[in-house]
Formats: sequence, structure tokens, C-alpha cells
Amino acid sequence: MFLTKKHLSRRTFLKGAGVSLALPFLDAMVPAATALSKTAASKNLRVGFFYLPHGMIMNNTVHGPAMDRWTPSGDGQNFKLNVITKSLEPYQKYLTFAGNIKNDEWTGTQHILNPATWLSGMRPKDLSTPSMCATLDQVMADHLAKDTPLRSLQVASEGGVPTAAANPAPYLTLSFRDASTPLPMEFDPHKVFIRLFGDDPGGQTAKENESLLDLIKNQTQAMKKDLSPADRATLDDYLTAVREAEKDVQSQRKRDLRNTKLELPPNPKEPLDDFDKQVRLMFELIALAYEADLTRVVSFMMAMERTNRTYPHIGVPDSFHAVSHHANDIDRINKLVKIQTWHMERFAEFLARLASIREGDGTLLDRSMFLYGSNMSNSDQHNNHPLPALLVGGAIRNKEGGRLLALPQPTPIANLHVSLLNKAGIEQRTFGDSTGAVTL
Repeated sequence: MFLTKKHLSRRTFLKGAGVSLALPFLDAMVPAATALSKTAASKNLRVGFFYLPHGMIMNNTVHGPAMDRWTPSGDGQNFKLNVITKSLEPYQKYLTFAGNIKNDEWTGTQHILNPATWLSGMRPKDLSTPSMCATLDQVMADHLAKDTPLRSLQVASEGGVPTAAANPAPYLTLSFRDASTPLPMEFDPHKVFIRLFGDDPGGQTAKENESLLDLIKNQTQAMKKDLSPADRATLDDYLTAVREAEKDVQSQRKRDLRNTKLELPPNPKEPLDDFDKQVRLMFELIALAYEADLTRVVSFMMAMERTNRTYPHIGVPDSFHAVSHHANDIDRINKLVKIQTWHMERFAEFLARLASIREGDGTLLDRSMFLYGSNMSNSDQHNNHPLPALLVGGAIRNKEGGRLLALPQPTPIANLHVSLLNKAGIEQRTFGDSTGAVTL
């Protein structure tokens, strides 16, 4: 594609009343007479790490392969998705399943080190104080986020999970900026929204009571006059998505009792209102952050480690953690499969959203590289092999499409990390306890 008119900067913002809104990629951002493949848009890789605790139902129970609900059938490019991953069928060409993955670095600690060692492949030296290393997402951010407003984004679907002495708080996060700096996972969508689209210095700013889009209305209308019909349509779709997310955040904010003078009991056991909506909203905020190129590196903990979250909306009123100790009971296993399938369906909706967003001559899904998985295998046994590891995105797929990589022997997850770094253009031979790299 070539354009002949004056172009907009990729870092153009709409500003008004102390707020600013980054723009999605528009054709008008391509310099005149410049091939799109030579612009920055062709290099803006988005990476994401999507974590679900308590393993997956694989060929890891006493019921054997007959009970496996994760592993695809077939091999190579010829594979059929299983029960948990069936919702990903429209995007099968973007999928790479890595089998025979393990992580020895949390062995013997049950849930204590599962989150922190998933993206590090390194066991901390001390459980009482942070003593890790920069996790994979943060190493990525060092290279990919040099020209984005946010270096990285760490979010969760819930908070308030009790942290007993046996479960040190520093290791409940997926992300470490460096050896001694754990990065908290933010679960309040209001705070995530404000971080993406404006500051919140006083707690009661105009942004809490007014629409962000109203504050930039005049500049938006002025800009539209100089855009092509296609760019106007792209901008309108993006602004509509921002407004929908904003309404969801405002609605949730009204239900947030933390801003009242009520004295709340510590660690309430009741589930948050509408967990389904909470998870969908977090995925939408991530999509908006990618679309506006506010950040290119995201980590999302889709449920907290040892969570007692219940899932009555899918017919599972039992606690996630309690069900994860299934003791090979078929009824409990089936409930666990329902939970794992539901989370995957929300991820599939997220992929559909990215596939619908055009950026230059492709989509955001074409420019993405994601790792979806868990740092546990059989949750009843608290073991570390085989781990569910799914790679997704156009930056990973080869020309033949999706693949099932059946590795010949147990392979450290850190080997996968090395391969992802190399795929992102970051030349690195070792990471954590890696022994090499996986050929992707």
C-alpha cells in the first residue's frame, strides 16, 4: 500500500481536559510513497503470557489417554483439537502445541512458586525475600517497549486470595522486573483503564465522572476531517470499543464497596460480582492496549493460584482449588474440564478480537506471539510434567500453519523461553535452567 498525502505519527494522541488517548494504526500513519512492509507497523510485535493455575486434564491421570481433554489428536500439521481447546478451531493455523514440557524449578513447593517460576525457569534463592531474575516478559519488554507509553502491563482476573505464611506474597506474581522487584498483578479494571488512558492523581477526577471520549470530542472531530473513509471507520470502531470498556469499568466502579465507609471483613470468601464479565473486560482492555500500541508486553493471570473461585455460571458451584484435587474422581475431573474450557473460550474471544483489528497489511493476531498454559500438570498430584504449553500468533506460525510439536524427551520450559526470545529477534542462548532451544 502507498499513500501520497502527509502522514500522521504513530505516536499521535487525542488530547483534552488533561487526558490523552492513543490512536489505533491508521493508513494515514504510513509515510507517503513508503511500502507498508518498511514501516514500524510491520515490526510492532505484541507478546502476551496467559496463565491458568492448577494444570490441565491431560494424559496425566490414572485414566490415561482416554481422559485427556487437552492434547490434540494426530501429529505435525495434521491434528484435531481436543475438548478444552476446541473453541480455537477458527485460529488453528496460528497454534503450536509443545508437548513433553516440564519445569523442575518449583518441585516440592506445591503452589508456592508456581506463578513466579513459570516465566523464569529459575528457583528463587530465598523464599522470605524476592530473589529471582527478570522474567521472560520483562526481558521481552527491554527490547520491544522502548517507544511505547507503558513498558508492560500485568493484570489478573481477581485479587484478595489469602497469602498464608506458606505462600509468600512476592512469588504470587508472574512478573519480576529484576531479581528483587516483583511486579504486582492488577485486578481492578478501573485502575487498569486509568493507567492506559489517563492519570488519576486525586481519586475523584473528571475521568471518573465523565466519558474520556467527551473530553477529546473536539479534537476527534477535527482529526476526522482529514482522514479517509476507511480510517474514519477504523477510528470509530476503536472509539466505540473504548467507550464500551469505559461503561463496563464505570458500572463495576459503582459496585465497588471499598470506596464507602463500610467496614468490610478481611478476605471475603464470596465470589466477586459477575466473574464472567470481569474476565471478558480484562481481555478487552488488553486488546485496546495492543490496538493503541500503548504496550506490547502483557501478562494475565486468569485465576489466582490456590483460588477458591466458584463457577456457577457454567454449572460448577465448587471451588476451583478444591475441584483441582480431583482424586481421579470422574465427576470432579469433568468439572475441572468445564473450568479449563471456559477460560479457553474467553481466550478464543480475545483472539477473535485481535483478528478483527487491521494493522497495515495484516491483523494484530498476525503480529502477536502468545504463550498460554499452566505451571502444573496433574493438579491432584502437584507434579510438573507434562505441562500444557500452547503458543499462539502469526509471529510463531510457519507457512504450513499450526503444529503439534511432540518433543522426544522431557524439555525444560526455559528451552521454550529461549526459542520465544529468538523468535522476537532477541538473540539469547540461555535462560533460567534451559539446556538449549526448541525448534519452532
